[in-house]
Amino acid sequence: MKIVRFAAPKGSIHWGIVEENEVKETEGLLGSFTGKKFVLSEVRLLAPVEPSKIVCVGKNYVDHIEEMDGDVSSLPKEPGLFLKAPNALADPEDIIPYPAFTKEFHYEGELAVVIAKPMKEVPEDEALNYVLGYTCAFDLTARDAQREDLQWIRAKSADKFCPIGPWIETRLDPTDLGIKTEVNGQIRQNSRTSLMIFSVRKILSYISSFMTLFPGDVVLTGTPSGVGELHRGDVASVTVEGIGALKISIGSQK
Repeated sequence: MKIVRFAAPKGSIHWGIVEENEVKETEGLLGSFTGKKFVLSEVRLLAPVEPSKIVCVGKNYVDHIEEMDGDVSSLPKEPGLFLKAPNALADPEDIIPYPAFTKEFHYEGELAVVIAKPMKEVPEDEALNYVLGYTCAFDLTARDAQREDLQWIRAKSADKFCPIGPWIETRLDPTDLGIKTEVNGQIRQNSRTSLMIFSVRKILSYISSFMTLFPGDVVLTGTPSGVGELHRGDVASVTVEGIGALKISIGSQK
């Protein structure tokens, strides 16, 4: 099932389910069908989440640790986490202004997990029972600010630094999915979620051991190797097997 949040032709915002070339409107996220239908090509898809927080995992692929000059002989024992604020959300097909404060604007394509119900102190073997579904995400990063700043608020959580979409796929096994990032049609990242250091189960259980995850919260699971710069005019997409593709464009400096 593909859950979407969308703007109708007259601009009103709704939730719905995609079936072939139609969107069937629902009364909110996972609500009953209203009976209204829209042509998919005539609506504008929005980020399919309204999270209280976005929790991100850093360095969850060995090859990414290696490309960032990390020590792969001693891998992390626990997931390394940071946060993005809800202001960082951006929609599918959005134009992301090139940030004025950076000269190293980077893409990181990732699998994102959307939480279905309150999750606190949940063991690994039960963690996936708390998942609503999965979607595609970009962890956009001002790499120079990440190196220079005391915390990563500016580098990771500026406006529109977390595009998500195009929808939430509810029927998916996250253990071995292909993930691919392209920039201007050229493949830059190409990996599988089976190569994660920490599985989705482990990540969610670990987060829930000290932080309550609420319905609609989002967890980004890390990026494989191949991260790199974005420039004005670039078109980037991240495709996750079984979900689809999230595409963004980079605009002029804001």
